[in-house]
Amino acid sequence: MRIVTAWQAVDQQPLRFLATAWPWRSLAFLLTGALLGAGLVGVVAVVTSGLVLGGPWVAAGTAVVLVVSVGLAGRPLAVLERARLRLVDTAPLPAPPRPAGRWWSAARWRAPLTRREIGFALLAATALAALDAGVLGFSLVLPVLLFVSPVDDPTAWPLVALGVLLLAATPWTVTAWAGARATLTRTVLGPRGTELGPDLSDVATRRLLGAFATERARIERDLHDGAQQRLVALGVTLGLARLDAVDGSACAARLDTARDELGLALTELRDLVRGLDPATLADNGLAVAVADRARRCPVPVEVGLHLPAELPPAVAGTAYFVLTEALTNIARHSGATTASIGGGRHADQLVLEVRDDGRGGADPAGGTGLSGLAERVALAGGRLRLSSPVGGPTLLRVELPCG
Repeated sequence: MRIVTAWQAVDQQPLRFLATAWPWRSLAFLLTGALLGAGLVGVVAVVTSGLVLGGPWVAAGTAVVLVVSVGLAGRPLAVLERARLRLVDTAPLPAPPRPAGRWWSAARWRAPLTRREIGFALLAATALAALDAGVLGFSLVLPVLLFVSPVDDPTAWPLVALGVLLLAATPWTVTAWAGARATLTRTVLGPRGTELGPDLSDVATRRLLGAFATERARIERDLHDGAQQRLVALGVTLGLARLDAVDGSACAARLDTARDELGLALTELRDLVRGLDPATLADNGLAVAVADRARRCPVPVEVGLHLPAELPPAVAGTAYFVLTEALTNIARHSGATTASIGGGRHADQLVLEVRDDGRGGADPAGGTGLSGLAERVALAGGRLRLSSPVGGPTLLRVELPCG
């Protein structure tokens, strides 16, 4: 069985346990906890001295700073504790999802996770740090004191034997307390069932988007290879029939009308197919598909995309949808004379930017489809930003996860 926690390590056979790194990892875990607590206690002591020695205004200001500092330190200390936990518990401890909004928003401060982090920060800096120091003192310092006790008292030799026993038990003592401490950390800072709900919903939504993208690609290919080809064949048949018809006859006029209507139907069908997912997107990638769409835009568009050879289909589909809608908005509403599309992959994100030199003033509530774009990007786990001052220029920035 693979050992992943200090508790599991303690249950091993003694010699096997001593041959592992778990006692040393546990020692490092407790040492860092005690040092962290000592540092925080030192800061509190300095602040408290300011409360005692300063005047009432100084005391009030210092108290406010202390309270705010405790609140602000909750999240950084929680991040540090989750990182330290890997010393004695190698199972991942993901941070629960946080409410939307800035760090100063009321929703963030009312969230149960924020309250747990602040409470755990206070507990870790006081009681837990003291217990860490106590266990280290009992396991390491006390045996040393017992070893040297015969120097001052020749009759204290029996205490040396007690010191040997305590020192021999140190690996188990330290590891057992580290395991208990890790269990408490995981319980307090780990995600609760109610906090996993949104995360699981996001996973389900992204899977649904992936399935939708696959089905949309299938419909596109069926239309392209089926209905569209039949309409093209029908156009050829009508053309041959028109050659046999007498010019100026009623039959020729009806055939000309039918060919014109068929041409309009083919144009609409091709636009529909491109709006779903063009075949070139699957065959040649996002950069080629976007360049092809940009060439058909009434506004001159410069394309400068630096993309990897392959992107997840759902990401490529979302990106193509956003970029084509952005070009449509530019052509219909912006009054721009030029536009550009740029971007690429940065770490685990796909970053795209669409610029135009139009009149600006784009408003998501104005019916231009920007709110729908933002929702589509959000469902894919990404983020959409818009800068469009009155008078222009307009910048649309899209960030999509593609790790």
